[in-house]
Amino acid sequence: MKQLNRRQVLTLLGGTAVALGFGAPVLAEKRKIRVGALRFTSHSASFIAQERGYFAEAGLDVELVFFQAAQPMAVAIASGDIDYAVTAVSGGLISLAQKGAIKVIGGALSEEAGIDGQQILVSDAAFKAGVTTPSMLDGKSFGVTQTGSSFHYMGSQIAAAENISLSFKPLQKVGAVIGALKSGQIDAWTIVPHIAKPLAKSGTIHIIGAVKDYVPDYQITTVFTSAKNASSEQELTKSFLAAFSRGVDDYTNAMIDQADGEDGMNEMVDLIHKYVYTDRPREKAAPSIINGTMRLNKGAALNIASIQNQLDWFQAEDLVDKSISIDDLVDQSYVDIL
Repeated sequence: MKQLNRRQVLTLLGGTAVALGFGAPVLAEKRKIRVGALRFTSHSASFIAQERGYFAEAGLDVELVFFQAAQPMAVAIASGDIDYAVTAVSGGLISLAQKGAIKVIGGALSEEAGIDGQQILVSDAAFKAGVTTPSMLDGKSFGVTQTGSSFHYMGSQIAAAENISLSFKPLQKVGAVIGALKSGQIDAWTIVPHIAKPLAKSGTIHIIGAVKDYVPDYQITTVFTSAKNASSEQELTKSFLAAFSRGVDDYTNAMIDQADGEDGMNEMVDLIHKYVYTDRPREKAAPSIINGTMRLNKGAALNIASIQNQLDWFQAEDLVDKSISIDDLVDQSYVDIL
């Protein structure tokens, strides 16, 4: 497929701003690639692969490019501004996949029983007015970055399970959602624990539930690339996934299994702190980074049933075309399919 420029991508979206083994040989000459990420603990596999030289050993010269929301990353992949990224499935991503611009090639962050996951939050004003459980959110406002974002999906799943109605408020950026929740301009939101727990500790926001109770085994984020890379740059793509997966293993070993004890965890926290909560001193950032520990899929394996459920919801809500199939969205040849 011919590479789309950014204007063409935005036009396609209507202005909305998206099993080969890992034994790939190291490339003879380093390939320069740009990898999209958010400054979240959940993106630690990319940070680890960069810091510990796994990308370099796989023949990749990686520049990390940071975003503040999911859909702009999909646009950047389709336009060629970045080459690989990790983010949640969004309406923009699905629409670009339908146009043949991008492909999901693996999984990253997942909800898992026994591990603290994304939390359901309410403002102090809502909490004091009696909203202490998700069932009490009927008629309340719920913050999202964009219509058709993962936040929109999660809120809708909660509303459906509780048989309630929510008013979704698009605020474009995570920081804007946090500000609106703190000030009481919106009533509720969901977010990963390394953000949720410190907010709750401040007393201005309260945790009233967990996403995993409503969306069990939710494949929160995926690894994706351009359709061109997926089909024509297979060795490059395998090399990226191999290095990324080494980062996943190190993260799991240090933060979940704690195989190297407190010293191993502290070393990992130091590494992650170079990218997450960089505006805080280490001693204040560390608890939030540790609180953010969630499952990253080994080998970037993908929970295809969860992706299908998400696709079904986007289609049912008329946020994407009903003709798109899971094969339009996902290239299932790269990783284990769960």
